[in-house]
Amino acid sequence: MAAGFRAVIFDVDGVLVDSYHAHLESWVLMAREHGLHITEEEFATTFGQTSREIIARFWGPGLSPADREALDARKEAIYRDLIRARFPAMDGAVELIDALAAAGFLLAVGSSGPPENIALSLERLGRSASFQARVTGRDVTRGKPDPQVFAIAADRLGIPAARCAVIEDAPVGIAAARAAGMASIALVGTAPAEALAAADLVVPSLRELTPPAVAALVDRPR
Repeated sequence: MAAGFRAVIFDVDGVLVDSYHAHLESWVLMAREHGLHITEEEFATTFGQTSREIIARFWGPGLSPADREALDARKEAIYRDLIRARFPAMDGAVELIDALAAAGFLLAVGSSGPPENIALSLERLGRSASFQARVTGRDVTRGKPDPQVFAIAADRLGIPAARCAVIEDAPVGIAAARAAGMASIALVGTAPAEALAAADLVVPSLRELTPPAVAALVDRPR
């Protein structure tokens, strides 16, 4: 890609999909099946981590790979059932995707979620074809705040990290974007504004973002 291109990499949970309650409920339900109890406070500390990391934390590191894989699959199946029944699109997500695409931005998703979740989310948003790259939890070995997920997205887009902006809702995601050398935009929601202060721009809604504003962030010296 030519250096003049710009890209936006979207996190999915909490940015494109208001998935907080569905993820919380799916972890609680699966834990209950195994006689465990996960509180909302404990769940909140896992933002940005892969399911593998969360399972190791709550079920312990001694599980076999097959057991970890089975737990991961079960949790995500519960989650997909929940969002199929009632899909919680983030306000302004579709409009922002369309505006950025029309302005010539390349688009990617960079998520620690499984590919089936990402595919379902983009399908339900009706914007699967708008994204030139997808990076999911299956593509990474290290969860956020490690920048791996965003570095892979930039590589798949064929664009330098410095030409990318990341839209995130969690402090670990903002840290990952900054570590990747990308502009960072924080959406207030699952985390309060003060926890997202390290971002280059903090917005209360996706409707506050415009292609010129994102372009200005990408183009400014860092």
